[in-house]
Amino acid sequence: MLPGAMSEAVAKKSPEQDGEGSSRRSSWGLLVTAGVGGTLVALYAVVTPFVTPALRKVIAAAKKGFKAVGYELNPWLVWYSRYRAWRDGVHQNTKFYISDLWKVSFSHYTNVVVFGVPQMMPQLEKKLEEELECNARIIACRFPFPCWIPDHTTGEGIDTVWAYDLKHYRRCETKNLEITPERES
Repeated sequence: MLPGAMSEAVAKKSPEQDGEGSSRRSSWGLLVTAGVGGTLVALYAVVTPFVTPALRKVIAAAKKGFKAVGYELNPWLVWYSRYRAWRDGVHQNTKFYISDLWKVSFSHYTNVVVFGVPQMMPQLEKKLEEELECNARIIACRFPFPCWIPDHTTGEGIDTVWAYDLKHYRRCETKNLEITPERES
């Protein structure tokens, strides 16, 4: 028997070639694909309600006439938000960027709305205090800043919102003292 003929005979006896193993692999592949797909859909369904409110706030601000900007790491949410802004007719007043919040400069904003997690709020509080002007107003949704005392609080549970006027905090108070002239008695 020739070597080529031998390998053909072995190949014909292989269960993968006679359809039996192939259908098992196909079923297993479908099962794995369905499992991964189901997990991703479930993860998206759980995470989306926590992330999309921030991007909806950008659209709501634009509807009231503000120029509004949103930053998000998830490109799908950014693309969806751009679509929603276009669909709602406010795309000319909105911008959505795929960006890391820690790499964004807030120095040219006077109103900031934050949907953060508890772990990031202390660092974000410092970043905003350093970068924002003293006349800035910050709205924190879901979680408050740890050191600042809010000027106004509304809502309950995960719908709680805290409003902060930056002029009441250390850096701004010292700036006001430096600018305010002394009065003669």
